[in-house]
Amino acid sequence: MKKSILSFTILIAVAFQVQAQQDDAVKVDSLSEVVVTANRINLPFKENSRTINIITSNDIKNSAAVNVTDLLQQVAGVDIRRRGTGGSQADLYIRGGGFDQTLLLIDGVKMDDAQTGHHTMNAALPLEVIERIEIIKGPAARVFGQNAFAGAINIITKKNLDNSVSLNVEAGSFGQLNGSATAGVDKENSTHIIHVGRMTSEGYRNNSDYDNGNYFLKSIFNKNAQPIVMTATFMERNFGAENFYTTNPTFHEYEETQNSLLAFSTTFKKNKLKIQPRIYWKRNQDLFLLRRNEPSFYRNMHISNKIGVETNASYASKLGITGFGVEFSKIYLRSNNLGNRNRFMSNVFLEHRFSIADNKLDITPGIALTYFSDFKFRAFPGLDIGYSLTNSFKVYGNIGYTYRIPTYTDMFYNDPVTTGNENLEPEEAFAQELGLKYTSPKFNASVAVFNRDADNLIDFIRNDVSEDVFVATNITEVNTKGLELDAAYNFKFKDYTQTLSVGYAFLDDNILDQNEELSRYSLNTLKHQYTTRLSTQLFKNVRQNIIYKYAERTTGQTYNVWDASLAVKVQQAEFTITANNIFDADYIESGFIPMPPSNVLFGLRYSFK
Repeated sequence: MKKSILSFTILIAVAFQVQAQQDDAVKVDSLSEVVVTANRINLPFKENSRTINIITSNDIKNSAAVNVTDLLQQVAGVDIRRRGTGGSQADLYIRGGGFDQTLLLIDGVKMDDAQTGHHTMNAALPLEVIERIEIIKGPAARVFGQNAFAGAINIITKKNLDNSVSLNVEAGSFGQLNGSATAGVDKENSTHIIHVGRMTSEGYRNNSDYDNGNYFLKSIFNKNAQPIVMTATFMERNFGAENFYTTNPTFHEYEETQNSLLAFSTTFKKNKLKIQPRIYWKRNQDLFLLRRNEPSFYRNMHISNKIGVETNASYASKLGITGFGVEFSKIYLRSNNLGNRNRFMSNVFLEHRFSIADNKLDITPGIALTYFSDFKFRAFPGLDIGYSLTNSFKVYGNIGYTYRIPTYTDMFYNDPVTTGNENLEPEEAFAQELGLKYTSPKFNASVAVFNRDADNLIDFIRNDVSEDVFVATNITEVNTKGLELDAAYNFKFKDYTQTLSVGYAFLDDNILDQNEELSRYSLNTLKHQYTTRLSTQLFKNVRQNIIYKYAERTTGQTYNVWDASLAVKVQQAEFTITANNIFDADYIESGFIPMPPSNVLFGLRYSFK
């Protein structure tokens, strides 16, 4: 079966290349030109001495994905564990870190939630407004502070869409019906991007229906003098949560979440100094019913608000580039289960990039100083080193300390089988990495090996297998090591651009001195992960994509998933067909939830000025 699938894929690729006709070339985003903004010091991609993956606008177009959750699954080293479709509930993991240990940002604004990391991906934006996604692997506490324990993902939104309107309608399996409108308004002294969308489905299994809304507004005011950027988002997720958290057949869970952001920022530049102040308000609301049709049986309601102000700056001198920043924020939580909680946080960041040996060698030491009203002061240093062997080839390494403070769920959640622990200590780790990367317009590749020694990781443990109650506990020690490989090749055939990208990740992690039978969240990471994407141009207005994903988890489960998409453009209209899990693989990504069988989605997008 595997051989026939491989042969089928090769034949399709050859056929598409043979039929390609001469016409206008398709522009491919060049990574060497991308400036990574997920750092205090903004640097071109190839100059960074970290493992960073960039999902470009062209990658998004050719991904056969309809939301960020599905898109990130195509990146080796990123583990998205879904409990359903439509992005209703998905946990984000990088390099074996937990869902509370990966930070999501929108244009640099931290979208962490003090309640729980389970709702991180609920803040993800619709693909129509995303310019690119920066994935920073490895500890990033030195740059972002807490929650960037295993990595961070920064979603960069588009700056403008000129004066245009795009309407999108999709329908498909499981009663899926999606509709959205995206508009760009470019005025003399302001620019606006507006997106409104709705995604609904009857569900592919009992009590798996959803009704999700996406609302986005980005405005740039006073753009001819001192531009002020306003970003406003509201993401609503209403979904049946059958067996998301329990296996009791009498429970039919249901959940509603709301995630919103309002942020204002600007940039001051004077000579070699750049200052970027920002103020923001983030809100998250989570309603959970253990029995959907019996709200009074068991109901949790959590509302968290985070208000923050920060300033990031960089200064270039003969000694290099200095990046520094300061942030203050206050968190307010109101919950019938977790109680009413408040927390004040402050962070100070400082790093400096030295460039020596004719700019071939770069050394960037840095440190983050943090204060939490309930966990006091902590310091987390780190060091990046890189050496450019050629203009395209670079070797790099980094070390750093990282941490995560417990969520309020870790400390205070309580139900008949779960007990929080308000005496928990923050998680800490020391991580090391070595890597090589090659960057050119046609070919990009990177390989990295890493190790992370963690202390006080938080898990829910029972003292004996006969006990039913799991108590939040600091595990003594966890070691994680692994290897990652990424490569992408862009080539032309009769003026048409073809792209083949592959990724592989190996992960080995162990809970030391811990009986996994007593753990609720025993390790279930991706031991082996392989991804590949083939994107080809068929005719002038036809393109197709094939995506293959292989996974082997530490539990021994393996699965192969094939996705594909076809897009045909006719003047201002574009017709799409997206097929997921083509060969009907039977697999589970999280808990006890079987993933959807093979399904298809038909779409029509119409754009006009």
